[in-house]
Amino acid sequence: MSLDINLVVTQPVNIYSDNITHNLGIMAQAVVLDSGMNPELTLYDVLWRPDENGFRRALDITDLLDQALDIMEVDCDRLRELNPENGWGDYDGLLRFVRDYLRACEANPQAVIEVCR
Repeated sequence: MSLDINLVVTQPVNIYSDNITHNLGIMAQAVVLDSGMNPELTLYDVLWRPDENGFRRALDITDLLDQALDIMEVDCDRLRELNPENGWGDYDGLLRFVRDYLRACEANPQAVIEVCR
């Protein structure tokens, strides 16, 4: 017989990280989502303000990001008109950002969302 003792600490591990300019906030606000719970929810709310909209885990926003991609692909001409005049950020960058974020959320549905504005 023996006695086994373990001291275990679980530490957070960052599994996905990305960054996008606030200059694309206006474009993200133009992507209005059909959430059912909030008729005025936009992609901006999902990306920049998940904490204020009750989104805590990746699985909470997966469907919304997928919907945003569909809207962005259909409305690409309208959204391209919102490219920042200063050249910092553009439609293609936001589309890539949302696509990559969606993949990460799908792969890690229980991951906790953290944003730093």
